[in-house]
Amino acid sequence: MSTKKVKVRFAPSPTGDLHVGNIRTALFDWAYARHTGGTFLFRIEDTDTTRVTDEYIQAAIDTLKWLGLNWDEGPEVGGDNGPYLQSQRLDIYAKWAQTFLDNKDAYHCYCSPDELEAVREAQRKANVAPGYNGHCRELTPEQIAAYKAEGRGAVVRMRMPEGTTTFTDEIRGDVTFDHAFVPDFVLVRADGSPLYTLAVAVDDVLMKVTHVLRGEDLLSSTPRQIRVYQAMGVAPEDYPVFAHLPFVMGQDNAKLSKRNGEVSIAWYRQAGYLPEAICNYLALLGWSPGDDRENITMAELCELFTVEKVHSSPARFDMKKLEAINGDKIRALTIDEFLSWSLPFLKDAGIITGTDSEIALVKSALPLIQERIVTLSEVPAMLAFLFTKNFAVDEASAPKIADAESKKILKRALSDLTPLASWDHASIEAALRASLIEEMGLKPRIAFTALRIAATGSTISPPLFESMELLGKEVCLERIAGAISL
Repeated sequence: MSTKKVKVRFAPSPTGDLHVGNIRTALFDWAYARHTGGTFLFRIEDTDTTRVTDEYIQAAIDTLKWLGLNWDEGPEVGGDNGPYLQSQRLDIYAKWAQTFLDNKDAYHCYCSPDELEAVREAQRKANVAPGYNGHCRELTPEQIAAYKAEGRGAVVRMRMPEGTTTFTDEIRGDVTFDHAFVPDFVLVRADGSPLYTLAVAVDDVLMKVTHVLRGEDLLSSTPRQIRVYQAMGVAPEDYPVFAHLPFVMGQDNAKLSKRNGEVSIAWYRQAGYLPEAICNYLALLGWSPGDDRENITMAELCELFTVEKVHSSPARFDMKKLEAINGDKIRALTIDEFLSWSLPFLKDAGIITGTDSEIALVKSALPLIQERIVTLSEVPAMLAFLFTKNFAVDEASAPKIADAESKKILKRALSDLTPLASWDHASIEAALRASLIEEMGLKPRIAFTALRIAATGSTISPPLFESMELLGKEVCLERIAGAISL
């Protein structure tokens, strides 16, 4: 990479929730800035006011905060190169567009949409590359006056010179575009609003961005941005360094979409994935620390990340691998951390209201399930039996304790547990093993499944005897008696 002091930018156009591809880009930018001691700039591209809303902008800000991708310049942080919302920079883009017009780098184009479509249709029939044909490049004053008299609006187009643009992509090597396939492009719409290619190039120059790490889908826009740099008078050695990240594909080898995998980061947050697990997994999509490790911390990512280790081939999104990493991250939490992450899910599910006694019971129960879950969204179902005021055995489990043998097991368990003086998991287990396993000769799976259903209402729960200890003697005996009469 370049020896310039690194300044990268993440510049989404939030027309909805940020998705996997957005965040992988933000993560790589952030990690590269942190690895090099550079600056991570966050900019909002919101010139498309019909699709970008304040709600989506705030959601993008909140998502980056939740993921821990803190920025050095941008919304809520400030900096020397603001404003950081493009909608607040329209006068800047208008000034540069006029400069390009004055310098003959750009021109007004009066072609109507129907005329442009007719040109494209003719090009398709002639089997030539579609693109603007330069009709308005050299209009006479009389022609311009005639178009204005018709009431036509005009866009501003950049002149692309003949020849080629070659640049070095830090992932793909040297890339060359023939200008025959890069026709004169629009900088400003007829209503005066700037297009992406103008705004992004102007902002990158004025905000002193040195390295542009972004998705491969934007590779073809690079020669247009370089043309804007040229028109701005930027020397080639001062152009940003480009690195285009590989696509993220679904398991069907198609580009990741809602059809072949969930793309919204908000979905993963609601589903109970930890932010560090998401970042850990996304870091592995197109990059490797150089060994077989799949579980890395954010600090390790900052230490190890280099663009040289980013692959050029597409990355495949594997939900199972993400689940495995998330499970590992959950198991690595301290109990206090696990409690902090779990409480919102329990409250949102209506399992607890958040009283001190409820929180204390949750904290006691969490060690029992920490090894058993892969997402935080599983916590409410696993712990609901401790808090329900209207206890009932679930429909799938009820038939499994309706037979005569199950009734016999439950009656014997009730008989042996009732006189128990010490109610802790060791005493409960000892009493039940002595009677059900040793005396009655039952297999543990048979004996304890019936008890698990009776006590927790399901075949799936935390460890049985610890669960019974947390429930308390009175509640357990009441539930076992109720199951007998079910």
